[in-house]
Amino acid sequence: MSIKRKEDQHIGVRLNRWLLRFSRHWLRFALTALGIYITLPFIAPTLMKVGLEGPARAIYFMYGAFCHQFAFRSIFLYGEQPFYPRYNTGSPYVPFEDYVQSLPEFAPDRQVYNFGPIGDIRGFNPAYQIAARDFLGNERMGYKLTICARDIAIYVAMFMGGIAYGLVRKRLRPCPFWLYVLLGLMPIGLDGFSQLLGYPPFNFWEPRETLPFFRVVTGALFGLMNVWLGFPYFEISMKETQQELEEKFKRASVPVGD
Repeated sequence: MSIKRKEDQHIGVRLNRWLLRFSRHWLRFALTALGIYITLPFIAPTLMKVGLEGPARAIYFMYGAFCHQFAFRSIFLYGEQPFYPRYNTGSPYVPFEDYVQSLPEFAPDRQVYNFGPIGDIRGFNPAYQIAARDFLGNERMGYKLTICARDIAIYVAMFMGGIAYGLVRKRLRPCPFWLYVLLGLMPIGLDGFSQLLGYPPFNFWEPRETLPFFRVVTGALFGLMNVWLGFPYFEISMKETQQELEEKFKRASVPVGD
């Protein structure tokens, strides 16, 4: 047998061992990944608070690919309010516009990239959206998490649901798909689309913003239902992969390991 073939076989054994380990401990890997993903959004505003803007901005930039990051739909730390919803939310919190109307970042004549001026901050044009995305916060308002309130609720709920799933994984079956649609998709879909369709270019009705409470609740429901539907199916798949790999190692008389 050639040296290259022996090396290929050695690499194949190592890859299969890694895959077997993953199939046995996939929940641990998933919870670790989720734990990191939901921790960094809280670290970034903390870094901003203590003056470490460079590392904080790097984290905000990294998460920008996964969320719109609009400040008026985000949770803030270390400020006067945990939320700064827009004026048309109907929330008891002081509106976002009241806080930012005197800030240079939201000056009506400020040109935002190639999107033109911000204009009236009670509007909702692309320039205003980008300005709200770029705004991280300040000493008075605090600093926003790196993902919006709904998204952080989704992933925190998935993390907590994953921990709970680990306690009942041998007994829990996937939830019926109709229940996933009813409790997981419908609340977040109705809440999100009823808001989206009020803004340009749709303008189907008077623009409205969702209350922070509903953002968090619908996001959490969606996250929990993702776990209930997806994790049991993933467990079945990983069990099948584990059995196939263990048989493969047994036929080859190769020690499996932990």
